Amino acid sequence: MGHRLLPAVLATCCLVASAATAQVADLRSHGEFRVCADPAAVPMSSEDGSGFENKLASFVGDQLGLPVTYTWFPQGSGFIRKTLRAGLCDVVMGYAQGDEMVLNTNHYYTSAYGIVTRKDSKLASVDMLEDPALKGQPIGVVAGTPPASNLARAGLAKDMRGWDLFVDRRVENPVGDMLSKVKSGELAAAVLWGPMAGPLIKNDSDLQFTPLLKETTGPKMFYRITMGVRPGEDAWKRELNSLIRRNQDQIDAILREAGVPILDDYGKGLKP
Repeated sequence: MGHRLLPAVLATCCLVASAATAQVADLRSHGEFRVCADPAAVPMSSEDGSGFENKLASFVGDQLGLPVTYTWFPQGSGFIRKTLRAGLCDVVMGYAQGDEMVLNTNHYYTSAYGIVTRKDSKLASVDMLEDPALKGQPIGVVAGTPPASNLARAGLAKDMRGWDLFVDRRVENPVGDMLSKVKSGELAAAVLWGPMAGPLIKNDSDLQFTPLLKETTGPKMFYRITMGVRPGEDAWKRELNSLIRRNQDQIDAILREAGVPILDDYGKGLKP
């Protein structure tokens, strides 16, 4: 009897799965390009529309022929669950490849962590965290990020000055604080994510950003960046993949104009 019931059970499971997939697909708006974003993740996203992810979203919306609307929520615990997964919006810009909380599109750029120093500093030529010149120097880093592990591996744990990873950036500005302290000399260097640091120092006459492309141990320093959609929304993912493929040059131009360091796909050097 168990064998006779199996086809019926399988058929029921398939129907439930199909219904669930249809339900997920139905969450997507076809009248708006609905973006989930942090209202104060400058220079990436901002409620005033000045972030480079806002500009990318506007470009994507134009290509789709859809107006862009936002669901604003501080990035951190619960961000995906309370925005994308709740059906309030349909895409997260700037999402690292490989996170299981979302279904990733193809990546539309690759970037890296790097070291910010004063241009006139004795550390200006440092391009890897194992450089002995960093010993004994106060170095800013966001706690919990990959370079914090590499700094510890390089024996620099006592030299690290940590800032929190998940904060409400409407009231706290860890990256801005670190850059100010490097500029003043209170920190000798700060190790930061390129798409955050690069745009903020693009026009700064005192500071420079050097990508960390030569690390030999610890977590990798470069990551491929995608758009994130809900798991199961494969047709939506394919539509965005096609858009990225057709418009890669324009996407690169928006990122470069913002000051984002763009790498080749393998994190070996700056993209031509």
